[in-house]
Amino acid sequence: MTDLAARLDRLRGAAQPRNHDARTIAALTSNPGCARRGVLDAAGIDKDAIAAELGFAAPFGQSQFAITRGNVFEAQVKADGCAELLSLLRDRLGLSIPEVAYDDLGVVGGNESRKVRHARTRQLFARALGEGPGTLFDHPLLRLDIAGQPAYLEPDVIAFQFEGRFHIIEIKSFAMIDGQADPAQVASAARQSAVYVLALRRLLTELGHDEDTVSHEVVLVCPENFSNRPTATFLDVRPQLAVLRRQLARLTGIDRIVAELPADLTFEPGAGLAGAVRSVEARYSPDCVSGCEMALFCRDEARACGSTGALGRSIRDDLGGVDSIATALALADGSLEPAEELAETAAGLRLAARLRREALGAAS
Repeated sequence: MTDLAARLDRLRGAAQPRNHDARTIAALTSNPGCARRGVLDAAGIDKDAIAAELGFAAPFGQSQFAITRGNVFEAQVKADGCAELLSLLRDRLGLSIPEVAYDDLGVVGGNESRKVRHARTRQLFARALGEGPGTLFDHPLLRLDIAGQPAYLEPDVIAFQFEGRFHIIEIKSFAMIDGQADPAQVASAARQSAVYVLALRRLLTELGHDEDTVSHEVVLVCPENFSNRPTATFLDVRPQLAVLRRQLARLTGIDRIVAELPADLTFEPGAGLAGAVRSVEARYSPDCVSGCEMALFCRDEARACGSTGALGRSIRDDLGGVDSIATALALADGSLEPAEELAETAAGLRLAARLRREALGAAS
């Protein structure tokens, strides 16, 4: 065990590490500058449990109705060896697929062990890359290293080989109406699909093949209009891939953040938990509420200390190195002289304050 792994184990305490999935890995990209989230995720700490212990449980999770609808739609698309999906790929996307080989990797010979399934996934992909049979791979078990720790991904996803390239097929139950779907849901699907693309690229690289053997174009399958009839479109996830790579690279350098923390720090439940969490700097903004289990705790903290992050990420970024609302107001009214590195920010604040006074004067 490396020194970093041992340190992360001490931070986590007696709890077992929480395995990442595509949703949690994709969420890492939403706020890459947050040291608090980086440390908690690198250590595999259950942020849901931490937030609940602190009295700030986050109201996350799909409704049971949405989960059931998603399961029914996925089963329909995959029925009879993915017959409907193949018809969709041929007719809707115009792909010529003369022959099909289908492998379900959800269970291997009655064994559901992640190591066995991952080994079988490697074996079948290696065979397919050697021009053996292999067109559709249902539930391939992929893996990504998160801060040096392996995270197994168990996606409800299909890897599809066509003309020597692999595509991730993501099946979602949100509707595509007149060729358009909800942008927020499409963005979420793109982030999760990028995780699968990167994991599959890492696997093929390990097998000695170019990562571009896995396409950056994901096939997104959704219900069409108000029916349960599936439709498909290509989704380019290159922007999400770039962000994901940067954030994962940052997590591999988490040792620099951990090295600055007290040696006896732990996030085990108890009287000192709130202080332990506050000892790691957060980078809160209002959009954290939709993607991080710790958001309500961090929001309360940001409001209490008057952080500019509570006003929104774009405002905080526009203010440069000004972290306090009180400091920003003092720079704006001229009661505080800025340091040299804040001179430009202060000038902008004073201009904004003057324009506001003029506008209010004109309105009166």
